[in-house]
Amino acid sequence: MSLNTSDADPEVEPTSSGKQQPESLPKPLGPGPDLGEGSDVKAAPLLAQRSQQLLEQEPELGRASGQGAEPPGTKESPSVKCDSPLPSSQSTEVSHRRRCHTDCLEAPLSRAFRGLGWKVGSHPWIFLLVPILLTAALGTGLTYVSTDAEEDLEEQYTPVQSPAKAERRFVQEHFTTDDFNHFSVFRKSTEVHFASILVVSHTDSLLEQEILSEVSKLDRAVQALNVTQDDGTQILYSQVCAKNQGFCVPSNPLLFAWQLNKNLNLGSITFPTYHQNGQPIPLAGTLGGTILGNEIGPNQLLVEAKAMRLQYYLTTKEGEDNTHSKMWLVHFLNQFSNMEESLALKMIQVVYFTSLSRQLEFEATSTTVIPLFYLAYILIILFSIISCYRCDCVRNKMCVAVFGVISTAFSVLSGFGLMLFIGVPFVTIVKNSPFLILGVGVDDMFIMISGWQKTKIVDSIKERMSHVYSKVAVSITITTVTNILAFYTGIMTSFRSVQYFCIYTGTTLFFCYFYTITCFGAFMALDGKREVVCLRWLKKPNILDHKCASLKRCCCFPFGSLQDEHEADIHPMNLFFRDYFGPFLTSTKSKFFVVLLYILYLISSIYGCFHVQEGLDLRNLASDDSYITPYFDVDEQYFPEYGPKVMVIVTETLDYWDKYARQKLEKCLAQFEDNGYVHKNLTEFWLREYVQYLEDKRQDVNDKNTFINSISSFFVDFPLFKYDVNISSPHEISSSRAFIQTMGISSSTNKKKMLLQLRDLAEKCEIPLMVYNQAFIYFDQYTAIVENTIRNVIVASTAMFVVSLLLIPHPLCSLWVTFAITSVIVGVTGFMAFWNVNLDSISMINLVICIGFSFDFCAHVSYAFVSSSKPSVNQKTIEALHMLGYPVLQSAVSTVIGVCVLSAAKAYIFRTFFKIMFLVMVFGAVHGLIFIPVFLTFF
Repeated sequence: MSLNTSDADPEVEPTSSGKQQPESLPKPLGPGPDLGEGSDVKAAPLLAQRSQQLLEQEPELGRASGQGAEPPGTKESPSVKCDSPLPSSQSTEVSHRRRCHTDCLEAPLSRAFRGLGWKVGSHPWIFLLVPILLTAALGTGLTYVSTDAEEDLEEQYTPVQSPAKAERRFVQEHFTTDDFNHFSVFRKSTEVHFASILVVSHTDSLLEQEILSEVSKLDRAVQALNVTQDDGTQILYSQVCAKNQGFCVPSNPLLFAWQLNKNLNLGSITFPTYHQNGQPIPLAGTLGGTILGNEIGPNQLLVEAKAMRLQYYLTTKEGEDNTHSKMWLVHFLNQFSNMEESLALKMIQVVYFTSLSRQLEFEATSTTVIPLFYLAYILIILFSIISCYRCDCVRNKMCVAVFGVISTAFSVLSGFGLMLFIGVPFVTIVKNSPFLILGVGVDDMFIMISGWQKTKIVDSIKERMSHVYSKVAVSITITTVTNILAFYTGIMTSFRSVQYFCIYTGTTLFFCYFYTITCFGAFMALDGKREVVCLRWLKKPNILDHKCASLKRCCCFPFGSLQDEHEADIHPMNLFFRDYFGPFLTSTKSKFFVVLLYILYLISSIYGCFHVQEGLDLRNLASDDSYITPYFDVDEQYFPEYGPKVMVIVTETLDYWDKYARQKLEKCLAQFEDNGYVHKNLTEFWLREYVQYLEDKRQDVNDKNTFINSISSFFVDFPLFKYDVNISSPHEISSSRAFIQTMGISSSTNKKKMLLQLRDLAEKCEIPLMVYNQAFIYFDQYTAIVENTIRNVIVASTAMFVVSLLLIPHPLCSLWVTFAITSVIVGVTGFMAFWNVNLDSISMINLVICIGFSFDFCAHVSYAFVSSSKPSVNQKTIEALHMLGYPVLQSAVSTVIGVCVLSAAKAYIFRTFFKIMFLVMVFGAVHGLIFIPVFLTFF
């Protein structure tokens, strides 16, 4: 966003010479929110000297001198350099602030843009057509958007260098699995294909014969599903299911036991482990809503179970089997509703989910935002037309406003096309970018139009364009640089999706700036020629024949009386801020109320910061009406107790036959079992079973040869354990693993704590250990998101502080800008918790954006205050609000309009973008218009 203030129309009074002299001189400001069209705040170089202002502004503000803009190359008034004394005419006004100023950056930029404006005014068609041709060329890059490629959710929304990915590589290199003979889901290093059904009984418990019969009927119907391929062959469930000893893994162990024995005593079931015929059957995570009774050894009697999980695991290996598994899952999703209806289930409620559901629903959700883009486009056009409408048919800029929105769309086409040409992946989250670009691009358009309307119609087009560019282009340049800088700091994040969003948006902002000073400026110059023709027609209405009447009405719409072309164009909103809002805000009662309001705001924000949930809930990748939403709701309600089984891996060679080595290992394992997030009695460790096995055979477990030679026979009796031991040579075990059962980690906070505590225990153990589960790939985002957010915010804030020092050379102003950025970030982060927004990769993007916009909102207000020559602090505040109140307000409104349509999106990923951008705009505008102006009066 851009804002400009040097051409603000001050209060004027006629002099004896008939010219108007400024009563109070406006001050040059740094970057900030964009200047709204029609405001009496004109564009100015950010670092111009007050002497330069005196020389430049007097003829412009009076509108009566008739002096035209200088062509490029004309010698300008000399700028006051560092350490040079101020002219005597200004000594009484600024003697209390005698310090070093510099325009070494602004002056060359202003001269360069003055020359560019002259060229645009001289050759508008070239500057109009070349960007259009460039857009057409770069826009062809959109053909590279792949509609068939799947977006890898793990790649895009998990940390790039997460520890879990390194742990997974270790597991894959040292351990194997067998989906066809000895499938074990918690031994897998990656996610497997599966279909899951949660069954909830309409009664208090489903441990009844009639209900289990209905569940069994559902189970048989699922396993009876088959897919008919194009060649007529069928894919049966029995062909794609994961197997154990040649049979499909049962969907639920208790249901399978009941199916084998319908007379099973349901009143004697123990939990979390049930023993049948001497064989332990683990039930943890398979039954939900349980009520337990008396303790029976390490277990308890299962009194009631409200819900049951049916899990259908499929083969996941690459190749034809993997393809068939996916085809069966898609068929399952397509047929489940019909199957449920045909079964006429009366005693149970069912919800379903598959391993493909997140991906398929995420892809479906991304298409729903496209119609919203068209709606945002229409709203922005309407807002632009309303903002630029004037009853004066000569100065009316409705057509220019419409083209300004079109040029913003050109920037989206060019930026996205270029990135696709280069090969930057187009991820779903990037679809948020055009909504933001629309709002920001319109802001730049407003400042250009405002600068144009402050020129004199009697001047030539080249002179008017030269004047506009010399005044407003510098401000647009500086604020564009700060916004692009804020986005490119996001490239440092560990999340691919955030990196790609920031690359796309930062690049598109550059094209938006480039097209504003070329394509849009050229169109504005062409419209200036319309002004000249329209003005001539209105002044001499009788020179045209009747054939030109319709053309006249078209070009001079809205047709009306001609206003004085030398009259100052002061917007009513600026008068409101000067005459009403400013005096009201600076009253004692208002200041007291504002301080209380800020204290309440700060307390609420800090409180909210400590209650923000971390990490992206994967269900939020789907739309609100998706079938996966009730599935996760039921899962949270009835299955919150048990989490995944976690591998505890011995990563180096260990003498397991050594008693002392085993004691060290057992000590570490006991520490894991003592952790609050681990169940004490559900650990599974091959070494414990093997030691018991050797002791039962009365063999010496401490003898190396006995230990090594007997292990093969042990694997025959316990085949699953052979996948837990990596024997690299006949006499060496290079690595092995145990499994611990996690519990009580339903919330993201507990997942994070569990992950950090288990890794800490592994690190402290004397034996080199590692912990891993496939879910850790996603859990790592909980540990990385805060670190990434803080780092990006600090880097971006530091960059903004340096920019403010360079471009607004007043230390007090820079401190206030930094304070405002910090305050807005705290407020946005805190109120995220109240609006049910998690701190994830999506909201992290917006917090980075927050820095740039906060800088824009507050830099101008604070610098206008510290540079004001008014005698009292209240008058300084009123002058700053008079100059900047309406531009700040208009900038916030235009950006909110650009993203407001996302509030109607059915997906969290888009709705979150609106929520945080709304908070950024509201809090940024409140700081710029209320908090900062009041606080400045206290110092």
